[in-house]
Amino acid sequence: MAEAPGDITLLLDAWGRGERDALHQLAPLVYPHLQRLAASYLRRESNAGTLQATALVNELFVGLLARREARFTDRQHFFALAATLMRMALVDHARRVRSEKRGGRAEIVPLHDELPWVDAAGPGFLDFDRALSELEQLDPERFQVVNARFVLGCTADEAAELLGISRVTVNRRARSARAWLAQRLGLGGTEPSGTPFTPDRT
Repeated sequence: MAEAPGDITLLLDAWGRGERDALHQLAPLVYPHLQRLAASYLRRESNAGTLQATALVNELFVGLLARREARFTDRQHFFALAATLMRMALVDHARRVRSEKRGGRAEIVPLHDELPWVDAAGPGFLDFDRALSELEQLDPERFQVVNARFVLGCTADEAAELLGISRVTVNRRARSARAWLAQRLGLGGTEPSGTPFTPDRT
């Protein structure tokens, strides 16, 4: 990530204290990254009527503005909220798609290259969102990795830096979380359905 962690943390703190200009200074630091990861979700979408990357990122910042009462402790806290808002935007889109009952077969937009079976632009994203919420309850550490790697679109190194763990740990948790999510969605996998993970503190 190109943005400076120290600058982001200071601006988040200032925003949390009520300094109105802080968000305007923060936006240029984080907007390009959020726009890139939004574009990565939708880069294969060819239907003009689907959610566009810029609109998705704008929804994120609208959500941030609506949470002016929130106090951020660090950049990890901010990006966790950004991931939550990203999911909310995609869930809202999935609900609209389902309610419209569009005819024909829309092109699948994979959430991430390593999760090609999760359609970020279709109603099936609702099932993934429910599975991810369950994962958060069962194993918060692996949920954080999924958030960083597959929702925020971080590389393994970026996720390691953001979460304060090793790259090896990120990759291990990502693999097991992927397997559990796939199994939970009926796509196979190695983790027993509904069974909490063995705690991984490394």
